[in-house]
Amino acid sequence: MAHELIEGDTTPGKVKIGVVVSKWNSMITDKMLSGALKSLKGNGIAEEDITVVRCPGSYEIPLAVQKVLERREVAGVIALGVVIRGGTPHFEYVCDAVNRGITDLILKHNKPVAFGVLTTDDVKQALERAGEKGNKGSEAALALLEMISLDQKLSS
Repeated sequence: MAHELIEGDTTPGKVKIGVVVSKWNSMITDKMLSGALKSLKGNGIAEEDITVVRCPGSYEIPLAVQKVLERREVAGVIALGVVIRGGTPHFEYVCDAVNRGITDLILKHNKPVAFGVLTTDDVKQALERAGEKGNKGSEAALALLEMISLDQKLSS
């Protein structure tokens, strides 16, 4: 007897999407945002169904995502930011807080949030992940669309 296989795809139909992007390190996050928007539009999401919210930095992303989930009719949110390692423990604190915050929101709101927050050792690595060697914003957008589609299939 064959098992049932349920998978999402990147074409969930007409849905509204939130994108929260940090302004800190905008030379990187702007490229990630561009990649995310291109992937969303390329998979049938209309421009008017996308809400982009800018927050100061990556630490503020969870609160901004929470507000979008609570106050907008969205099927999911893409979280975009970058945290670059420095010489202090600040990197670990910020990364942990953002990761924990996003995870808690996914479970609290029962909606997907794509984690597109880069955590790199230096600016060069971040730039590579924002376009030179793939675009993590685009990848996060595709992951979100797939999770929305999966949710739709599991709910029907």
